[in-house]
Amino acid sequence: MFEISRLHHVSLIVQDTEQALSFYRDLLGLTVLQDRPNLDFPGAWLELGSGQQLHLLELDNPDPVSGRPAHGGRDRHTAFHVKSLNLLEKKLIEKNIPYTMSKSGRAALFCRDPDGNALEFIEQKT
Repeated sequence: MFEISRLHHVSLIVQDTEQALSFYRDLLGLTVLQDRPNLDFPGAWLELGSGQQLHLLELDNPDPVSGRPAHGGRDRHTAFHVKSLNLLEKKLIEKNIPYTMSKSGRAALFCRDPDGNALEFIEQKT
């Protein structure tokens, strides 16, 4: 029987790969994978753990980047588990990156990357 076993990767469109890497690699600490094939557009593949990846695609964005909801939970978004929301909050504050807390009351926050992609970070329960 056909069965989906896990998520392999999520792709996000970015305007500038290096600018996106300063957010995903430098701020969030993701590792750039070196096995990205030579494609006809710039980008990067990042390791999320357990074989899951985030692919950054430097392409023209067909979606509007303005007029999006202030709270990323009301927009399409990608969600990540994190060990500590407090540490992430400190990093976001240091870099003046706006964020909102989850409206559901869960230990989660939402922010946007430099290209306006909405991201959710959910604190893992131990």
